[in-house]
Amino acid sequence: MALSGASNDYQRKRQQGESARVEFVELFFDLVFVFAVTQLSHFLLKHLSVAGALEGLLMLVAVWWVWNYTAWVTNWLDPRKAPVRGMLFALMLAGLMLSTSIPEAFEGRGLQFALAYVVMQVGRTLFVIWALKNHNRDNYLNFVRIGLWLVLSGVFWIAGGLAEPENRFALWAVALLIELVSPALGFWTPWHGASSTTGWDIEGGHMAERSALFIIIALGESILVSGVTFAELELNWVNLAAFLTTFFASVAMWLVYFNVGQELAHHKIAEAADTGQIARIAYTYIPVILVAGIIVVAVSDELVLAHPLGHAEPALIWTAIGGSALYLVGNLLFKFYVVGRAPLSHVIGLAVLGAMVPFASHMSPLAIGAATTVVMVLVAVLELRGQPARHHAH
Repeated sequence: MALSGASNDYQRKRQQGESARVEFVELFFDLVFVFAVTQLSHFLLKHLSVAGALEGLLMLVAVWWVWNYTAWVTNWLDPRKAPVRGMLFALMLAGLMLSTSIPEAFEGRGLQFALAYVVMQVGRTLFVIWALKNHNRDNYLNFVRIGLWLVLSGVFWIAGGLAEPENRFALWAVALLIELVSPALGFWTPWHGASSTTGWDIEGGHMAERSALFIIIALGESILVSGVTFAELELNWVNLAAFLTTFFASVAMWLVYFNVGQELAHHKIAEAADTGQIARIAYTYIPVILVAGIIVVAVSDELVLAHPLGHAEPALIWTAIGGSALYLVGNLLFKFYVVGRAPLSHVIGLAVLGAMVPFASHMSPLAIGAATTVVMVLVAVLELRGQPARHHAH
């Protein structure tokens, strides 16, 4: 980690009372993750089993983690500066390598996945250490700590990539566990101690917007799946009904997250004294649950469109109901952390979804898709009606 520091200051210049703008290059960077989410959705569709779900979850968390760390970095470093842009372009290339390996990450492309991931995580961290060394001592030490943890996890990523496919999941799970636990431990090291969240001085509005944009990326996958699948189907009333059901499911999920909760969270983090603590929970750990729910629902959308009539298979039941429930749980945790209470509308929605399970095997895929969509719309409407004063006050 003994790098000479940058002579120029590449940090964002913050204006009092103003949120940092999300730059176009950040949105350009996100395009790689549109592809990654699509790859994850297709992987799950082809591996509808417990093992496939666990492998897909592991890769999803890895994809989210590498994107989220980069969002933190661009909260501190200015993407308009040429070296920072260069870093983002390099990460995009590595991200494409990561994304293209997803379908065979647990087969013949494990090393490609691992190398791309480690290059992104460690390479970006080394760049930030170089950029901050002479300009922000506290944050420089934060990233030295982060870098040491990422090097440790990188050993397990590479070992997993080199291992036989049957041993790969265990090694990668250890690597991911190291990365998930380290922020909660303040990235403690024997040499530099631990970081404090009060030292993670982020611009809250920017972080809230970046996280929301990733949710939109995931929702975009649902719409893409519906559109591509419907385009290949015969145009009839049944297929049209299935298509409309999947579209309104995406709209309903957008409403549940953005109608009330995202705005409240944006204001809370923008006004908080310890923005790092809020960002660590609300915009680092919790969103991966939301994204997982959206991807699982996208898989169920494709299953509904492929076979809208007849009795539903277990895979359809668990992706439609389970994905919707997972998304509601993520929203419930997000809003509970931000507002301090669990929305009753979400509890009701989860109860209704649970009540559907015993009867789902007697329902058609289209009926299940329509029912879960209605539940999601009901949740959004009840939440909005339950706190109009709070919502419109902002």
